[in-house]
This record gives sequence, C-alpha cells and structure tokens, in this order.
Amino acid sequence: MGPAKRLVVVVLFDRIDLLDVTGPPEVFALLRRELGADSGYEVVLAAATMDPVRTSAGVRVLPDATFEEVARRSIDTLIVPGSVELDDAKRVRAIAEPVVVAWVRRLAGRTRRLASVCVGAHVLAAAGLLEGRRATTHWSTAAQLAAEHPEVEVDADPIFIRDGDVWTGAGLTACLDLSLALVADDFGEELALRVARQLVMFLKRPSGQSQFSVSLAPVSTTRRVDVLRHFITRHLAEPLTVERLAAEAHVSERQLTRIFKSELGMTPRAYIESARVEAARNRLETTDDTLERVASACGFGTTDTLVRAFRRVLDTTPTAYRDRFRLT
Repeated sequence: MGPAKRLVVVVLFDRIDLLDVTGPPEVFALLRRELGADSGYEVVLAAATMDPVRTSAGVRVLPDATFEEVARRSIDTLIVPGSVELDDAKRVRAIAEPVVVAWVRRLAGRTRRLASVCVGAHVLAAAGLLEGRRATTHWSTAAQLAAEHPEVEVDADPIFIRDGDVWTGAGLTACLDLSLALVADDFGEELALRVARQLVMFLKRPSGQSQFSVSLAPVSTTRRVDVLRHFITRHLAEPLTVERLAAEAHVSERQLTRIFKSELGMTPRAYIESARVEAARNRLETTDDTLERVASACGFGTTDTLVRAFRRVLDTTPTAYRDRFRLT
C-alpha cells in the first residue's frame, strides 16, 4: 500500500470564476507529467450538491463530491475561489455567500493548508480565517476587503501572500503562480520551475511581484490629475519635483499633495517613483540596456538610486528582476 495522497479540495459554487477552478488542477496535473509518476495529489471539486455549478463564464462544472462527503476526510489543501458582481454604480464587488462561508469554516477545521485564489480571500475573511493575518486579493476588491474586514492586514500589491498555513492569491492568472508556489512548498523549486515551463510561463513569479501597473491604476475623477499623470509619464527622465508639478497644475504644493492622496492614494513623490520603477521594469524586461542607461532614461540619475527604488517598491534588485522576467 503506497503513501496516502494529498487531498486537494476546490470549493465550487454558482458564478464562480472558471479559471480559479481549472487553473490549480492543471498545475497539479502537469506536475504528474514532470515526475513521470503519480504526483500524490488527489484533486476533488466539491459543492453543496452534486448538481452542475454554473461559472461566471457560463460553463457548467460537475462536482466530484459534496461538502458533506469531503468533510469526513482529512484535507491537505483547501482551495477557495471567488465570485463577483457589479453594484448599481458598476463597481466590482466580491460575493461571500453565507452557506459557502459556513462550509469553508467547517472544512478549514479538517485542513492542513488553506488557499484562496482571486477574490476567494473575501470568503476566507468572512469565515474568520484571516483574522490577524496579512492577505491579498484582486486589486479591484482590495478596498472592499479592507473596509469589511479591518481585522485583516490587506496588502493589495503582491500576486500572492503566505501567512503561516494560509495562502491568498491576487488576480485571476495569479492562481497559477499560487499553485506553483504550493508545488514548490511540497516538492521544491526545481520541479515547480519545470511545471512553469510546461505552462509556458517563462519563469515562476515570486510572491513579491506586484499585480499593479501604474498605467492601470484607477482612473482619477479629476481631469487635472489625469493630465499630471500623462505629464509625468512624458517627462520621467527629467527632474520632477512637487514644485514643478504644482506649477503645471496651477495649485499650491500642499494642495497638490492633498489631491494626489485623495485621488490616487499616494503622495506625488511616491507616484513619480512608482512610474519610474514601472518604466525601468519595462526596459529591464524588453531591452539589453545597461543599468546606467535604464537609470538615466527613467529619471533615477544613478544606479544606486535605481537599486534603492526597486528594493523599496518591489523588494528586489534590478538585476534580480531582469533575471526573472526578461522576455526572450
């Protein structure tokens, strides 16, 4: 009789995001291919009943078991996807159905490791499983998670976070990164990287990689700030002081700072640094420019300033970033 399999339960419910459901099992299946043998994972899709579950994509998924059935077993990893709806103002809102929350709370008591993908963190939080923990979710619902669950330390930036035996992932495709991290935790980095190559992911992304892009930051409600954002992008290589931006916007420096904090949630200096780091990331990914040239073109001036900014914003160095994310 061989060793017991690791039971991985993926929670199903109506309007769930399809990729959240299919992504993790695909990673575990590719692990079997790389090993040339059974990976030791038993993946089970569980729902309240055995009726087909309709995903947000309209595709129906058949459960393998009910929550009641898997509740009788020891679960290695419980993966909790999420679902969203649009409110009256057309804003994305995460849903945490009470019945699903109750089952997740119950199943967590029989689970070694919890993992949420995308907005599934809202379900974990509603079940009281993120209290006092650091967690992430899709950037579009991070403010909602923080507002509804102040007991959770929400960090909207990383693509996934591990806090003890609880893992939380960010946007949809980050479910692949989180699943690869689970594989690395169980089998080591080398095998996880081999699986990443099978997925045609050039490299497995570290948890610290940001899910944000300055260019994809929420659109300002003030045209003046949008004009300034474009101005900053066009003049990154030049000195960009608060004084210069205030003059460009025809406001005082104090008023400019208030506007940026209100509209973008950060100071002008922090925004400028983020914009420069993003421009540098793009050059590191797509060009052979030296660090000196990248620093100059993006307005850092010196490589030391570039390195300090990368450590501060991305918790890595420019060289390490290029090694991981260079497009070939």
